[in-house]
Amino acid sequence: MNAADGGFVPPGMTTSEETVSGPRRRTVVATMGAAGIAAALTACGSDDKDDQDDSAQAGAQAPEGGAGAAGTVLAKTAEIPVGGGKIFKDEGVVVTQPTKGEFKAFSNLCTHKKCPVTSVEGGTINCPCHGSKFDITDGSVKQAPAPAPLPAAEISVDGDSIKLA
Repeated sequence: MNAADGGFVPPGMTTSEETVSGPRRRTVVATMGAAGIAAALTACGSDDKDDQDDSAQAGAQAPEGGAGAAGTVLAKTAEIPVGGGKIFKDEGVVVTQPTKGEFKAFSNLCTHKKCPVTSVEGGTINCPCHGSKFDITDGSVKQAPAPAPLPAAEISVDGDSIKLA
């Protein structure tokens, strides 16, 4: 706070607006609106060194899980390996086939820091940022630090096509 905000200004400190580096919090809040604030707060994590370049490690962040258009054909059933899965970055989903003929879908964003997952191996969906792993059957956390399961995404199987529902 400064004198203009009605706060205390220590002796020898200036209250001139020209000395403020960057916009004031009030200006940012008024400009961003609620959605922007939520995004900014989500982007603010801990000061852990591991958190500093998550987006650089994981690549560009994908859309929210299930954000692709309903009815979009994601893949043919034969493209999803039994006991594995495939990531659809543009659509924001991961489709798995835990057992032959059983298809599941989940958000591709880790519940820890919202990094996009990058692989499906050994029965888990894997996040590169901090090592979280999720079960291909139900999205449950198999290895922390993720605090919650991957949210399910809606898909439908029509013949040999897998579509967003």
